Amino acid sequence: MWNETKITSLLGIKYPILLGPMGGGFSSPELLAAVSNAGGLGGFGAYTLSPEQILEVDQSIRLLTDKPYNINLWVSDVDDRLTNFPEESMSRIKALFQPYYDELSIPMPELDTHIPSKFEKQVEAIFRIRPAVFSFIFGIPSTEILNEARRLGIRTVGAATTLDEALALEEANVDAIVAAGFEAGGHRPSFLRPASDSLTGTFSLIQQLKARIKTPIIGAGGIADGKGIAAALTLGADAAQVGTAFMVTDESNAAEVHKARIFSDEGKYTVLSKSLTGRMGRMIRNRITEEVKYETEVLPFPLQAGLIGPLREAAVAQGKTDMINFWSGQNNVNLKHTRAAELMESLITETGNILR
Repeated sequence: MWNETKITSLLGIKYPILLGPMGGGFSSPELLAAVSNAGGLGGFGAYTLSPEQILEVDQSIRLLTDKPYNINLWVSDVDDRLTNFPEESMSRIKALFQPYYDELSIPMPELDTHIPSKFEKQVEAIFRIRPAVFSFIFGIPSTEILNEARRLGIRTVGAATTLDEALALEEANVDAIVAAGFEAGGHRPSFLRPASDSLTGTFSLIQQLKARIKTPIIGAGGIADGKGIAAALTLGADAAQVGTAFMVTDESNAAEVHKARIFSDEGKYTVLSKSLTGRMGRMIRNRITEEVKYETEVLPFPLQAGLIGPLREAAVAQGKTDMINFWSGQNNVNLKHTRAAELMESLITETGNILR
């Protein structure tokens, strides 16, 4: 049977279909539960949440599903270069974005470079709630954290954008590895080399990993329908992860203007930019991504997000959609489902018809 893979056995799910754990407020317990209850693995991106908020979200999730699910964190959630970031660079970058603030008639925010990492405390919350799966991006947790997850019966899943990163994850004995292709929406989670040097496509990356590692592989990036899932499985993946197609469903916490932009003709024009947060991510092009080119220096993560946050809020309030950053994967031209359960049913049926 097409749906019986190493991943379904490992994670205790019926179908090798995973919800991309979208951070930044896009995940919801309702979306996670819809995927898990349909036999896939629901996911929740929690990197922006406090440990207390993670515990609260978990309580909401458990009211909606008793199936396995995944909580995702960022190992590196603060750029190293934020320490002692030069005031001269800060002033120059703020001046670059000042015209956008002037256009929206809002003040430039005060920025504090002292931003401590939340990861260690967040992991403590993960250990308290014990989800079936703890996934992570932007690095590899310590041996102590991975061993404790293993002791608690929590499966660990890391993300690789290159073969070298996959080999490092396998050396760390994670349970599964996401082959994160450059087609994916959201942040590019590279950790061994700069994201700009790690732009392998999903299907090429799956085959590279399949040839060199024994750890189960989850294909991700540009997979939005049963054809994509079937292709990933045929090329050697043990499961497929879907993000943007679920972001536009009613259960997603993405704003309605965000969903509408993905469905629009503009949605087909995606770019890689670090203008929103300071780290490379795929989003629909806009004025800022066009005018602030990738090679332009911006603030380190997450300070850049602090700079853009008020700008984004004002742009939304004033209807200036050409100044708003909308995350999206490359393959969004045929999206049609707005209910998560219907999308899952379509993914399962289409994949089964191809691989039966």
